[in-house]
Amino acid sequence: MKDLPIPTLALASLGLRNTLWPVPAARPLPQPEAAVPNAARGLSVSWARHLDEVREAQRLRYDVFVNEMGARLRTPLAGHDIDLFDDFCEHLLVREESTRMVIGTYRVLTPVQARRLGGTYTDGEFDLTRLRSLRSRMVELGRSCVHADHRQGGVILALWGALGDFMHRNQLDTMVGCASIPMSAQGGVASGDVAASIWRKVSATHMAPIQYQVHPRLPLPVDELDGSLNVEPPALIKGYLRMGARVLGAPAWDPDFNTADLPMLLRIQDLPARYRRHFLGD
Repeated sequence: MKDLPIPTLALASLGLRNTLWPVPAARPLPQPEAAVPNAARGLSVSWARHLDEVREAQRLRYDVFVNEMGARLRTPLAGHDIDLFDDFCEHLLVREESTRMVIGTYRVLTPVQARRLGGTYTDGEFDLTRLRSLRSRMVELGRSCVHADHRQGGVILALWGALGDFMHRNQLDTMVGCASIPMSAQGGVASGDVAASIWRKVSATHMAPIQYQVHPRLPLPVDELDGSLNVEPPALIKGYLRMGARVLGAPAWDPDFNTADLPMLLRIQDLPARYRRHFLGD
């Protein structure tokens, strides 16, 4: 999960790790259905069916991450955020019906595809050894973003609804990813102090059980920063926490995106009843 302001749940990697885990011996997961029901008015939700649609998501990601947030990405195609994980992921798209423009996206790495790769994007930022018992039913969410003109909530709700349907249909029960906090200076406050303060706040109330806690490969030096600021987490992080997500450990620093990345875990069994009804129809 990588969230910049209201957009991102992306996963900023420092490289592939040769991490293997048990996965079901059965067939790979089915392809997601092209159309997803119950989109908000004026929006349509679908899974990318061919490369041209993936390219639309990659252009939106580049616009948000590079042009808006200042990320420094190495990409093989100008104006597109592309990495080696994209070819192995399912790409979820939200379109504005009137223009057909992609205004929101997630990418989803399934357990079978993660095993083919030898690891997840999050493995590049954190030692996820303690999650090995969850891997066979765990998806990684990444590169989530929403167009700057559409951050009032409807797009994110449409994305989450489609993700809930995908998890339910494919009998998956765990989502993992990195929730990102921008490290640019804000209002004269040093770049890392806001991130350190958010980490202190959420770790006091929303830490995962110790058996699932992980360690960053490139830690943000939170003990050297002022973590006493009274600041609120980004809207998307607060949304995850309301849905029952847990923080897995201290943040990593992603130099390419210049973000502090919090590792987060959301299990379907931890969804509050109102979210289970909305996303799973329970």
